[in-house]
Amino acid sequence: MNLQALDQTPAYYLRFNLYHRLLHGLLMLSFLGLAASGMPLRFNQSAWASELANAMGGFGAVLFFHKTFAFLMTLCFVLHLGAGFYRAFIRGEVGILWGPDSMVPQPGDFLEMLQHFRWFFGLGAKPQFGRFTYWEKFDYWAVFWGMAVIGISGYVMWFSAFFGSHLPGWLFNIALIIHAEEALLAVWFIFTIHFFNSHFRPDKFPMDLVIFTGRVSEKELQEERPLEYQRLLQEGTLESIRTDQPPLWLRNFGRIIGFCAVVTGFVLFGLTLLAFLHE
Repeated sequence: MNLQALDQTPAYYLRFNLYHRLLHGLLMLSFLGLAASGMPLRFNQSAWASELANAMGGFGAVLFFHKTFAFLMTLCFVLHLGAGFYRAFIRGEVGILWGPDSMVPQPGDFLEMLQHFRWFFGLGAKPQFGRFTYWEKFDYWAVFWGMAVIGISGYVMWFSAFFGSHLPGWLFNIALIIHAEEALLAVWFIFTIHFFNSHFRPDKFPMDLVIFTGRVSEKELQEERPLEYQRLLQEGTLESIRTDQPPLWLRNFGRIIGFCAVVTGFVLFGLTLLAFLHE
C-alpha cells in the first residue's frame, strides 16, 4: 500500500535554485521598502504621506530608509549582473544570452505574443510556451531598465556634492523628474501588471508559489511549458532537475510572504493613484 501511495506522489522539478529565490527575496524586500519610503516623498503634500512618514519617524527617517533600501536594491542588481557574467563568460553558459533558456527577447517571442492574442479572441490555438514566456521577458526587462534609470538618477541626487562638481546644475532637476516619474511608473507596473502576470491569472490565482518553493509539478510543467518539457525529455536532462515535493511549511511561508507583498502593493497603488489624480 505504501509503495502504491509512493508511486502516486506527483513528480516535481526544480525551476529556480536557492540563489535565484534568495535574490528575488532581496529584490522584493528592497522594492517594497523603496516604494513605501519613496512614495511619501513623491506625494509629500498628501495627508496619508505625512501620516505614513510620521509613523516611520518623520521625513528624515523616511529618507534614511529610502537610501538603505536603495543600497540593498543596488546590491541585488550587482549580484544579478555578476552571476550572469560568471555563467556566460566564465562557465561558458552562452545559452543564457540566446536560446531557449535566455531572457533575451527573440523573434519567436513576438510570434508567440501574436498567437496568444489571437487565442484571447478565439481566433486560434493557444501557443506552446517554453521556459520563459514573452510576458515574463517583458516583466524582466521592464524591471531591469527601471532599476538602471531610477538608480542612476537617484545616486546623482544622493551624492550631489560629488556630481555637482562635474555636472551642470540643470541636470539635477532632470534627474529629480526622471527619478520621481520612473519610480511611480515602476510602482504601478509591479503592483498591477506584474502581480497579475504572476499571481492573478486564472490558472495561478490566488498565488503562484514557484518563486518561493522553486519547484513545479510535472503536470504544471507539461501544461504550462510543454516546449520546455519536451526539450528536456529530448536532451535527457529532465531527471537531473527532479526534486522532492515542496514541504508544507515552505508553501505556507510563501503564501504568507506573498500575501503581505500583494496587500502592501495594492495599498500603495491605491494611495499613489488617489494622490496622483488630485495633484
